[in-house]
Amino acid sequence: MTPRQLHRLGATAMALVLSVTAVHAEDIAEYMDFFEPLPYLPPIPAANSLTPEKVELGKMLFFEPRISGSGVISCATCHNPALGWSDRIPTAVGHDGQVGNRNTPTVLNSGFLGSQFWDGREPDLEGQALGPIEAEIEMNMDLEAAIRRLKEFDIYHEHFAAAFPGDEDPIRAENIADAIASFERTLNTPNSPLDRFLAGDVQAMSESQVEGMKLFVDAGCVACHNGPALTDSGFHRFELPGSTDEGRFIVTGDEADMFAFRTPTLRNVAVTYPYFNNGSVADLRDAVQLMGQQMLGQDFADEELDNLVAFMHALTGEMPDLVIPALP
Repeated sequence: MTPRQLHRLGATAMALVLSVTAVHAEDIAEYMDFFEPLPYLPPIPAANSLTPEKVELGKMLFFEPRISGSGVISCATCHNPALGWSDRIPTAVGHDGQVGNRNTPTVLNSGFLGSQFWDGREPDLEGQALGPIEAEIEMNMDLEAAIRRLKEFDIYHEHFAAAFPGDEDPIRAENIADAIASFERTLNTPNSPLDRFLAGDVQAMSESQVEGMKLFVDAGCVACHNGPALTDSGFHRFELPGSTDEGRFIVTGDEADMFAFRTPTLRNVAVTYPYFNNGSVADLRDAVQLMGQQMLGQDFADEELDNLVAFMHALTGEMPDLVIPALP
């Protein structure tokens, strides 16, 4: 074959590849419109501006075990950075070895959620931050006692003063909440394969992941799992075998909220097992099938499950890069 023939053959092959790619892009464009890339930061509330000083203080408090009754439990005990910022056990274990009745949700991308906790009892991260400190079954520490303990350390006086300049008494509950919330708003996981795919990198997701993305839309999963964090932050009835947790009903007293729980984010779902409000399902494939049965009224075939699970793995982003603080 002559060089000219080789050149023509190469040009023909390239044209064919570009043609197939164009058709493929056109085929999936309508599906891509259902998804949003994860921004670098979530919305920042006007009442709690995000500053480096608050974030640094919040990080210290997040890892500080001395604001627990036992002196050994911190926020990071249940939201472990090495475990997807969760704990990978069915339900949380807190003060004096007490076992809670709900699974620990990951704190990753939590600033994008419309409410906090499985039952949505707090509207934002500021409201969420202090609850575990006071909860008898979690950190079991009276807030006033926690404040007194922090005031024993000069370095905390320095950090609170820097984070809340002009505040005559900066070491107080509201500021603790604001600092922890500020730190948590930085725990985001952008640049997942899906994010790169949406940005135009067609090689970022495998063929199976792309097929899973399409099925995710066609099956109706996207109706509840949408937006940048792949959750509508709404509440939906979901009854797990053996569970007696009444969900959002405990908060509202409304019968319509019986057994309803907030839609969990699917970001990083492949590394934040076990699943559901009681952590009763350890395997992602089983969790996807159960969701199909309960929420969509369908059983997925084996190949469909393979593709959906592959797509779930495409939602794992870059983990926060941080240095664990050296505490006083």
